[in-house]
Amino acid sequence: MGFFAGLNEEKYDRQYTDRQLLARIMDYFKAQSTRLGWVSLLVIAMAVIGAALPVVVARIVDLLKAQPSIQAITFVGVALAIVGVANWGLNWARRSLIIRAVGDVVLELRSRAFRAAADHDLSFYDQFSSGRIVSRITSDTNDFGQLVVIVTDIISQILQAIILGFILFRTEWHLALLLTSFLPFIFGVAAGFRALARRVTKRGMQAMADVNAAIKETVSGISIAKNFRQEESIFQIFDTSNQASYHVNVRRGFVLSLVFPTLNALGGIFVGVLVYAGGFSAAQGLVSIGAWYLFILSLDQFFFPILNLSAFWAQIQSGLAAAERAFALIDADPNVQQIDHRDVPRLRGDVCFEDLNFRYTDKEPVLLDFNLCIRPGETLALVGHTGAGKSSIAKLIARFYEYQSGKLTVDGHDLRTFDLQQYRRQLGIVSQVPFLFSGTVADNIRYAAPEVTDEEMLAMARNIGEGDWLETLPDGLRTEVGERGARLSMGQRQLVALMRVLMQRPAIFILDEATASIDPFTEWQIQQALNLILSKSTSILIAHRLSTVKAADRIVVMEKGRIIEEGNHDSLLKQGGHYAMLYNTYFRHQSLAYIEQAREMMK
Repeated sequence: MGFFAGLNEEKYDRQYTDRQLLARIMDYFKAQSTRLGWVSLLVIAMAVIGAALPVVVARIVDLLKAQPSIQAITFVGVALAIVGVANWGLNWARRSLIIRAVGDVVLELRSRAFRAAADHDLSFYDQFSSGRIVSRITSDTNDFGQLVVIVTDIISQILQAIILGFILFRTEWHLALLLTSFLPFIFGVAAGFRALARRVTKRGMQAMADVNAAIKETVSGISIAKNFRQEESIFQIFDTSNQASYHVNVRRGFVLSLVFPTLNALGGIFVGVLVYAGGFSAAQGLVSIGAWYLFILSLDQFFFPILNLSAFWAQIQSGLAAAERAFALIDADPNVQQIDHRDVPRLRGDVCFEDLNFRYTDKEPVLLDFNLCIRPGETLALVGHTGAGKSSIAKLIARFYEYQSGKLTVDGHDLRTFDLQQYRRQLGIVSQVPFLFSGTVADNIRYAAPEVTDEEMLAMARNIGEGDWLETLPDGLRTEVGERGARLSMGQRQLVALMRVLMQRPAIFILDEATASIDPFTEWQIQQALNLILSKSTSILIAHRLSTVKAADRIVVMEKGRIIEEGNHDSLLKQGGHYAMLYNTYFRHQSLAYIEQAREMMK
């Protein structure tokens, strides 16, 4: 238990019974019914041929004992060759069909898992590690595919054992009865390992997910780690997860490695009993030498499916646990739930909060009985200390989080009644740290508006500082931005992000303004881009720069989830309240007048 203590399941994990898992798996294979039909026929054919092999050999033993001849020996060789080639051909055809069917099912399962992950709201990613989610979409779906391939192999062998058992009873029912009396012992031991195998396998997957999460986080922050010379520290974080995974999987290996040796030892005991009983019967003339040899030869094939099932119990439990984890991700209940899915016309941008209460956790109230109306076409600036609730307002308007009570309307309609995809197409959002995807500048600008042409982008770009910012890019719109936009400066990333919103032509614009230091020329260009957006949309600005605050039609000052002041820049300064304090603390040093005054004092 010590090694398992830190491997907590995710809150959205759930337990599925074997029947539920089987029903879900069969549902995924419905589209593969034709292939599975052919696989079933091939499995039956292989089982018949496999069961016929010991019978043929036993008959040959009797034949050779009675009248050994060249013809008999030739017949033996030809018969065994035909059986071997037929078995190989059928097995190849079966595996080809099942691999294609499994590949299609894994593709579908992985697609559904990824879509479920993409559809979850941001609060889901606040709670759960993205590295662990990636592990479910990639590793777990792959393990599920391996499960199906193994199960089809075992089913073929079980059918073969059933057919062979029928033949054995027809040949000598006393020995057949003795043979089948061993089965309860083998089934009992195999069943005893079932629950333990599922548990340790699932823990092993959780440990591997922790390793993936550690790798993803440390690689994503590698530049920060190098800046602060923390390469050894991030290795230690990885090594802790890796060591935990090692210990868990070693224990898993010890548990699962007991299965096959235990059953093999039981099988050896049963072989001894059968050899003695069969030999005694043959010596008494109760059974022929061929029949006795048939039972000895069949013993391995009769018990092999059960032993094989136990030998592959690790993979089977791994596949079932993988299916369980993938289904849990797909079935996870979203926190943000729409009560309707109405079509969304072109929005005017009339946004109203009415007695709204919102918290991220039960112990973390953010907005308390919050009331705010933003008029169509208005530019509203939100200011306040960190934790005042500014970003939460933007996230609620974007419907990234679920509020607990109150009302949030857009153009007089409850936001929860809109089709979210249609609604978000009319939202333009620029986050505090603009995120760019690998590709070109043009690819990133087209992200929300794929139909935009290069000519339209160039025309819009020239409205921002006469397009001078494009000349700073080595290949213009075709410049590769690198992972997360690493090849561009922060100012260039902001301009690309703003261009992306401009081409989208949003009805509602949300800007969480970046605090990074930017040269005055780039700030002027960014302000030009902002003005182009602000003139055509309802805008909510989480402001960090004086130029943005002063450009707003109305400034709302927040503290601890409440509005404490509102008005324009000049009127709020005259009040001498909280905004005036914020201005003197954060904004005043950005003003031209302050800079001029500082220069005079230095002379």
